[in-house]
Amino acid sequence: MNEKIRQLLKQISTLEAELNTAIEEQESRIHYKIEGKRVVFESAIKEAHLKLKPKMNFLIWFLTVRPQNFITMPVIYGMLVPLALLDLCISLYQLTCFPIYGITRVKRANYILIDRQYLAYLNIIEKADCMYCGYAVGMLSYVSEILARTEQYFCPIKHARKMLGTHARYAHFLGYGEADDFHEKLEKFRSELVSEAGQAGKP
Repeated sequence: MNEKIRQLLKQISTLEAELNTAIEEQESRIHYKIEGKRVVFESAIKEAHLKLKPKMNFLIWFLTVRPQNFITMPVIYGMLVPLALLDLCISLYQLTCFPIYGITRVKRANYILIDRQYLAYLNIIEKADCMYCGYAVGMLSYVSEILARTEQYFCPIKHARKMLGTHARYAHFLGYGEADDFHEKLEKFRSELVSEAGQAGKP
């Protein structure tokens, strides 16, 4: 990787950090605090949310839902079975293999966030849908990070063609056909994962 690309990646990381800070500052204006796993709003905000909740009763709301949403609901919620199985298998994989490789394990709780059910302006079905989405999307991000660390350990090489939706580690991988000192560079990528494991263990 040449110096220009390295500098650009550093700039991107800096901008991402600034963006995250700006988002956190914006969200802090909506007055809530996190107590354990619960999100607690100030009483005035909670009351405002309740006022924003649809005034129609549940039956009328139910009749206003798009028919295609009901038709596809069994298919959507049926995906919980393979998702849960994938969750179990990938968790077992990293639990058994990552310690052998010296890779720090991915914290599931950092990716799977289920907290939208605390929003008072949602009805019970909307809350269930939001909980499902929080689990499904978060779980796939969790899986992606486990596989990204595995790819960095075994094959940190970019593809010949441009690929959409790459993980954050991919940008730092070796170029396709970059053969010089490949095995030495591979060991460097692996040592970085071991270094991450050491940093994770610090208080």
